[in-house]
Amino acid sequence: MQDIAVYDHLRSTDPDDDDAVYRVVGTAPGRVTLLRVSDADGRRANTGEVVTVSRDALDSFEPADNPDGNRGPLTTLRSGVSAAYWALRAGGALMTLGGVLAVVGTLANAGLVDLPPLVGNGLVFAGFGCLLLAIVVD
Repeated sequence: MQDIAVYDHLRSTDPDDDDAVYRVVGTAPGRVTLLRVSDADGRRANTGEVVTVSRDALDSFEPADNPDGNRGPLTTLRSGVSAAYWALRAGGALMTLGGVLAVVGTLANAGLVDLPPLVGNGLVFAGFGCLLLAIVVD
């Protein structure tokens, strides 16, 4: 397997290794650098494990599917909610307040919260103002 390129995905065929998937992150004439991107079950994992193998050792690897490519809609939704949560946590109180105000205002405008339309619009406006201010201040 000599025609390897950055972003290709490989799995070891050695029975002593686990079935983790590795992404090619660097190539050189005599070696290839790999980043582990999945666990043994093929689920996406952020391990940070980087290994360098010789080109001769690539004979014990086979092409593999990108673990990011097999994400279903539920996994995508869960990932988006988690990212939003951590973005609010990292932004501090002002960003959290802005997010809450914008969500409550949007729910009011959709008729899911019993508030007058003017109040709903005001909450959305104030929420996005807080979010913008949190971004600028940070």
